[in-house]
Amino acid sequence: MQSQPRVVIIGAGVGGLSLAIALKSRFGFRNFTIYEKADEVGGCWRANTYPGCSSDVEIHWYSLSSDLNPNWNKSHGLQPEIQDYWISLAKKYGLYPHLVFDTKVISAEWNDDQSSYTIIAEEVLTGKRITDTAQIVISAVGILEIPRIPYEIPGIETFKGISFHSAAWPRGLDLRHKRVAVIGNASSGYLTNAQFVPYLAADPSVYVVNFIRTPVWFNTRPHIPYSDTAKWAFANIPFMMRLHRAYIMYKFDSPLLWPQSAAARERHRRALRQYILDSTPSKYHDDLIPTHPPGCKRTVADSGYIKSLSLPNVALNFDGIVHIAENGILTKKGEELPFDIIVYATGFIGDKYPVHVKGLNGTTVQGYYDAHGGPTGYLGTAIPGIPNFYMLAGPNTGTSTSTLFVEEVQVSYALQLVKPVLDGLVSAFTVKADATDAYNAKLQERLSRSVHMQCYSWQRSGGGTGKIFNPFPWAVTIWWWWLRRPNWAHYTAMGGDKWVRRRAMHKMFGVFKVFAFALLSVAYVRRSALLPLLYERLRELGKTIF
Repeated sequence: MQSQPRVVIIGAGVGGLSLAIALKSRFGFRNFTIYEKADEVGGCWRANTYPGCSSDVEIHWYSLSSDLNPNWNKSHGLQPEIQDYWISLAKKYGLYPHLVFDTKVISAEWNDDQSSYTIIAEEVLTGKRITDTAQIVISAVGILEIPRIPYEIPGIETFKGISFHSAAWPRGLDLRHKRVAVIGNASSGYLTNAQFVPYLAADPSVYVVNFIRTPVWFNTRPHIPYSDTAKWAFANIPFMMRLHRAYIMYKFDSPLLWPQSAAARERHRRALRQYILDSTPSKYHDDLIPTHPPGCKRTVADSGYIKSLSLPNVALNFDGIVHIAENGILTKKGEELPFDIIVYATGFIGDKYPVHVKGLNGTTVQGYYDAHGGPTGYLGTAIPGIPNFYMLAGPNTGTSTSTLFVEEVQVSYALQLVKPVLDGLVSAFTVKADATDAYNAKLQERLSRSVHMQCYSWQRSGGGTGKIFNPFPWAVTIWWWWLRRPNWAHYTAMGGDKWVRRRAMHKMFGVFKVFAFALLSVAYVRRSALLPLLYERLRELGKTIF
């Protein structure tokens, strides 16, 4: 008797948990393992514990569609509340027995003879290696996995104080009476100093200097508390919460569904510019207004940062950093500033895939990226030459407002490819190279005409290619439409005789349904006393055609 196929999920963030929940709730499938390098679920919501960490979109839009929560406290959820939400879902769906914590997947290599992956994982605390096998591997590591430390700054390792990336905020860090340097000001995913600087500055004994190389655009995004009445309505009035969620989606998606005119874009730029000028000290005005158009870099959601710039214990520095010394930072103007703590708010390395995954004929994920000038995939989900391997939040799936929705759509799409393997109808699916090339040609052509070409950011590959590898340039409604079901012609089925027969039967059944509907319709029209004239006309038309 053939054993049941097995699934391995890399990462217990929102994508990995969403896929695991779907495997259990839709298929009743339980033969899967989730490897997580940390000691708890939540992904970025477990890792990013800096003060003020919150969602930068309304929290009802950043909730799993199958498990909406009527009791969010504010329009934008804070990190502890969001992580608790995902922990509660992991408990609700019984995922903890499937989780292996403190274990990092090192590699996954496809064995063509056995139609399975050999997976090597390593225990973080002991270094012990574990070997596992699976027919299907799901990558849920996300695109913002590797924090970027600016090692290009001379002397970075000589600093004698406390230094860390904001994605690794030390627990229990005492900032009272400290001088804190924050290097960087952009927004990478959910990580931004625009969230933690106001919290640091709330203590007047903390002196904060934010070093900025390139200014960014800000828009206001206040956190609005939900009243008890609103929570009651979400919980008790049918469809109220889903209508609220649909409104949020429409608000974010409509500018892409109906692109703005040049005049409208200019009005938007002027409004953002005026917001900065009206809200910040005049001494910063010449340096705070970006030269690139809005949207080229990610616009930062301001929930207190701009206001904090007027505080006496907050300063901006645009002079540039020459090197980091033992006790502080030397600027290009020759000024040496003393600091006790340096926080690197410098984003992530987005153009490298952190796991060695090898498929057919030596093809690897990173090798495929390198051969195509940067991260590249089919619908951000599959890679040619790598069977039964599906990515969540893969190349060009980035949107500024719809990350969880994008991953939920990918989960539904990937499960349609996974199900025939679980049912034993096919051993593997591999996306075709020509279909991937055609999709990416269309994608890059659209991106070449987008605002993203007008500046450089973390969303463009290094190595001289400048390829835009993160944004999805269309509305997420289009994303949903394209991924609502697989185009099976774009995939090669391996060991799929049963699958071919099943697909042929489905096609025949589809034709039969159309034919039966047509016959029933004609029969109804023929017998109806109300429509004899229409029937006669159809008969005459039939004689003319045939």
